[in-house]
Amino acid sequence: MIARAPSTAPNSELARPEILFVVARADNGVIGRDGDLPWRLPADLRHFKAVTAGLPMVMGRRTFESLPGLLPGRRHIVLTRDPRWQAKGAEPVRDVLSALSLAGGDRIAVIGGAEIFALFLPHADRVLLTEVHDTPAGDTILPPFTGWRETMRVDHPAEGGRPAYSFVTLLPPPAA
Repeated sequence: MIARAPSTAPNSELARPEILFVVARADNGVIGRDGDLPWRLPADLRHFKAVTAGLPMVMGRRTFESLPGLLPGRRHIVLTRDPRWQAKGAEPVRDVLSALSLAGGDRIAVIGGAEIFALFLPHADRVLLTEVHDTPAGDTILPPFTGWRETMRVDHPAEGGRPAYSFVTLLPPPAA
């Protein structure tokens, strides 16, 4: 279960960008298999492109390496434990605060993987979730966003051998 914890960073709410999670998650929590998505949903890829266009994206190294290449019109800020890691077009950082500082601007998209979502959860302002109504095998699991409030849902039926899915917007639980 993912539940938002209160931030302990000093001034964490002052002059920081809006932090969006952009993630597709199957009904069983799977978000990845062998460094890839375990489904093919062209509408979800178009949705991802539309909501991340022009934004700095923060991701883990494995997520970066799973991309087909640099995604046009976006910065690729990569959180990695390896201080020597580099890749063309990547902006490596070692921690959440460095990623936020480097990103600048008023909005960033956190795109995965599971460890990166867990690190950013205390700071997340909104989740743009694609619920994939399937239970594929996978090796990367993201727990549900327990306590988060659904503010929007658009359901899409299964078609052409592809599973049904829903675009869902979630907001964090009220502060205690």
